[in-house]
Amino acid sequence: MKLHARTWAAAALLCTGMAAASAASAASYTTILTGPKESPSNTSEGIGAAAVQFDTSTHMLQISFAFAGLEGDSTVAHIHCCTATPGSGTAIPATELPSLDGFPSGVMTGAYSHFFDTSLASNWNPGFLSAYGGVTGAEQALWAGLNAGSAYLNIHSTAYPNGEIRGFLAPVTAVPEPAGIAMLGLGVPAVLLMARRRRKST
Repeated sequence: MKLHARTWAAAALLCTGMAAASAASAASYTTILTGPKESPSNTSEGIGAAAVQFDTSTHMLQISFAFAGLEGDSTVAHIHCCTATPGSGTAIPATELPSLDGFPSGVMTGAYSHFFDTSLASNWNPGFLSAYGGVTGAEQALWAGLNAGSAYLNIHSTAYPNGEIRGFLAPVTAVPEPAGIAMLGLGVPAVLLMARRRRKST
């Protein structure tokens, strides 16, 4: 039995839509963290670089970053979401409290990489879960915030308890493979060192 041309067209459109939906469920984001980007801004010469990958279909959130030159010892780090205006303002932490699991505290230079299962309530700030009606709502809110530029990563320190450096996460044009994220993580400390040297020379 032959399918009508319209049926083929509908099937093709459905497949295209499914592929687009799959592609739209995963994305990567990057940012540079500095003191002037904090709210309120500060004069810290600390700097950081971060790469985040979020796949809502598998509920996997990978957060990787490195930082150097903090003026105080590191205390906690979070992803915050979602500010009223992209690229500015403040919001509550979306990720777990008191800090990201395994974050290196008590240092001025460090690196971090961790996978989180976002289907688990324990990987979220309870206040964020409450604000968005549970895990599903929290995932949708973070996804929307990351893509809108209204989610940021910041690192707090003893010198700046409310946040020493931060950066708003922005989508990248293509989703790198996990190996690519790992390579970025290996290269970040060198990038930070170069950035510090440039800042000192100027």
